[in-house]
Amino acid sequence: MDDTPLSTQQPTAAPPHAPARLPLRVWLREGLRAGLFLRPQVAGRAQPTPLQAALLLLVLSAVEVALARLEVPGGALFDLRGWLAPWWATAALVLLAWWALPAREPLEHARPAGLAAWFVLWMCAVVPANTAAQLLGIAQAHDALPPQLEASAWASWGLYLLLWGWTVGAVLRLTAHFGANGLRLGVLALGMMAVFGVAAVEFQDRPWQAEPPASARSSRLELTQEVFEAQQALWQQTTARIAPERAGVVDVYALIFSPYAAEDVFLRESRMVAAVLAERFDAGGRVIQLANHPSTAQTLPWATRLNLERAIGALAARMDREHDVLVVYLTSHGAGDFKLAAAHEPLKVEPVGPGDLRRMLDQAGIRNRVVAVSACYAGGWIDPLASDTTLVMTAADAAHTSYGCGRRSELTFFGRAVFDEQLRRTRSFEEAFAAAVPLIRRREIEAGKNDGFSNPQISVGAKIRPVLRELERRLDRPQMTNDK
Repeated sequence: MDDTPLSTQQPTAAPPHAPARLPLRVWLREGLRAGLFLRPQVAGRAQPTPLQAALLLLVLSAVEVALARLEVPGGALFDLRGWLAPWWATAALVLLAWWALPAREPLEHARPAGLAAWFVLWMCAVVPANTAAQLLGIAQAHDALPPQLEASAWASWGLYLLLWGWTVGAVLRLTAHFGANGLRLGVLALGMMAVFGVAAVEFQDRPWQAEPPASARSSRLELTQEVFEAQQALWQQTTARIAPERAGVVDVYALIFSPYAAEDVFLRESRMVAAVLAERFDAGGRVIQLANHPSTAQTLPWATRLNLERAIGALAARMDREHDVLVVYLTSHGAGDFKLAAAHEPLKVEPVGPGDLRRMLDQAGIRNRVVAVSACYAGGWIDPLASDTTLVMTAADAAHTSYGCGRRSELTFFGRAVFDEQLRRTRSFEEAFAAAVPLIRRREIEAGKNDGFSNPQISVGAKIRPVLRELERRLDRPQMTNDK
């Protein structure tokens, strides 16, 4: 028994290697410093508590979710799956860091050590780059970006890569402060890029989804038995209403194809083109419109690859395949592989390429063809479709984007200039195209498109030209009579 008086006993000293405890604000401050490529002032003995790590995780997640809400204009719905989806990337990066960090340094070492300290500092270090990315997303969602920046694919990719590099660089520098060597840092960098790449391609979910307006909610596509039966009946009605060809008359038949449901501009454009062809080219009763849009499930057949082939076959069965003219108008987003973007969630829709359309037209035996493609990189459709009896015109060449297919557009620049304007003045596709190109160029310059002129293309077969001229003369003849 210790007989030393209580008043003279010394307090028990902390173990010599006990972790030092720092206030939560210090961990936050030093993590943000690391995000700005500054050395965090945290020594090896400093370790966060589980409660501190949980609080930081909660607060930073709440801030990110709040900013994400501002990226969606108008009403929005919280998507738990969209919020949880990116967490696999966090787990993967923590495992990579666990491997990359060196064996634990002595606790009295001047630099930070340990996975717990790295995790807390890392959570704060990525905040500056992530916040900058979210602020750009907010500005884009509210149309606050300069038109030149929004129109330039190079600028968009440059900003994306800059923010990506900022995040990777800050994490690598932070890990280097923990004593990681060059080889481990290199592997960590490659692992981060792989994780970010997979997340960008396969996990694009966001915590907030735009709430559709009441009108859209009432007609949102739901794959029910009633919808499928309605589509079958609608298809039979559409094909049954196709007017037959008239002997001795070069009739115009038309097929309008808009497979991308997420942008209203394509549906508006398809309706406009159908109206112009009916009014100006005597194609009333001879136009099939295929469209993907939540509001048209009960009125228009779906724009799928199979329906496209069936529609071409149905038109071929009614028209004079040797003498009549088929006009095909396709409008959607385009990609470098020249396939048209196709989407109608939750329906799975396969994209359509130029080779698909050429095969369908050849199999149907339709001789005289006018094909217009309003999409980015649509020039890639020229060579696969060109023939002596075909006119092909596209909204862009094979290396450039077109313009006017965004959510703020009433019509694409190509559709507006060629069909809504010029073909209301002339019935010559060649004249309309020639007059539309300078208009498109001027409007792209005024809109700030700085990734290069879209450079619309046209190819006219030698044998289709006299057919179209005779068509123009026939269609202009009644107008000349009325003028007299």
